Amino acid sequence: MAKCQVCGRGPQFGHNVSHSMRHTKRRWNVNVQRTKVMVDGKQQSKAVCTSCIKTLNKTR
Repeated sequence: MAKCQVCGRGPQFGHNVSHSMRHTKRRWNVNVQRTKVMVDGKQQSKAVCTSCIKTLNKTR
């Protein structure tokens, strides 16, 4: 699971930097959880990032 199905957030890319300043590629994945979300009055299971889960809980 790489992307949030609500906001579309995906992984970000960057570098690991060692003490000797060598750069190797790395990625920060989004914290995606499978949850049930109301869509058009029906409950659907979707992959949603945790920041969207917090926002959806406020609007319920």
